[in-house]
Amino acid sequence: MSVSYGGQAVLEGVMMRGPAVWSVAVRTPDGEIVAVTTKVSSPMQRNRLWRLPVIRGVIALGESLAIGFRALAISANYAMQEEREEGAEGEAAEVSTEISKGQIIFSFVLAIGFALMLFKVGPALLTSWLPIDGTYLFVVVEGLIRVAVFILYIVLIGLLPDLKRVFQYHAAEHKAINALEAGSELTPEKVQKFSLIHPRCGTAFLLWVMVIGIFVFAFVGRPVWYWLIISRILLLPVIAGLAYELIRYAGKHQDNRVLMAALAPGLWLQRLTTREPDLEQIEVSIRALEEVIRVEQSESEDELRAESRVEVMA
Repeated sequence: MSVSYGGQAVLEGVMMRGPAVWSVAVRTPDGEIVAVTTKVSSPMQRNRLWRLPVIRGVIALGESLAIGFRALAISANYAMQEEREEGAEGEAAEVSTEISKGQIIFSFVLAIGFALMLFKVGPALLTSWLPIDGTYLFVVVEGLIRVAVFILYIVLIGLLPDLKRVFQYHAAEHKAINALEAGSELTPEKVQKFSLIHPRCGTAFLLWVMVIGIFVFAFVGRPVWYWLIISRILLLPVIAGLAYELIRYAGKHQDNRVLMAALAPGLWLQRLTTREPDLEQIEVSIRALEEVIRVEQSESEDELRAESRVEVMA
């Protein structure tokens, strides 16, 4: 396939994204599946500069975070069983699925700040307090501490009962994309047979951000503590861009056994963030994916019709 699709699990649902459209599908408390579909406004579509290797990874990461927060807000409105107001004629009015820009920015800053402190600043400062001589040993120990903290964090949150269903929807997202890329019919029964692991998973991406960071930080050396913190934050976009290229390449070369063996730790780690989903959860992931495909195909057909009219007029 020439088009790559991705997504993420949300509360009682799945968000799927294509190049131009993203859609979040949620199972409501009354058993219905509702879907909200939105167009993607990406700078990569407007400027070739943002599509250059590494740079496109930074842009894609920022877009994914922004869309992810919006998708979570939409799913929360349904999963929390917000009551719909009755209209004047007794019909239920649609629940609002939009959150303010201020709420998105606040959530974004809070989440990013927490992640930077836990996975970047914390391990760097902890390593600086250890009696370690040598730059290379320092960055290796720092990297190992960072990976250990990351894995421990995943294990701990995996113990929360409420997150089990989120992890099931995460697996349902992977299965649907694996089925689509294999050319399979998108029915719950057939999608269920596919793997809950995918090379382009965000979990694998985060692991490789940490591993690649070891090599990048080796060029920085071991500066004083404040430059240590600044370097870990400022170099994060570069590391994320490199990790994006690696994951992107792996997604297009899944038949390369050597590459898959090298990326195996990231694939294994997904076992901690996925759980086997049921057919109803897979049905939700299929709905989100089909909505994205439907809208994108419709827009492509409209563009072709417009081009045909231009050619006839010429």
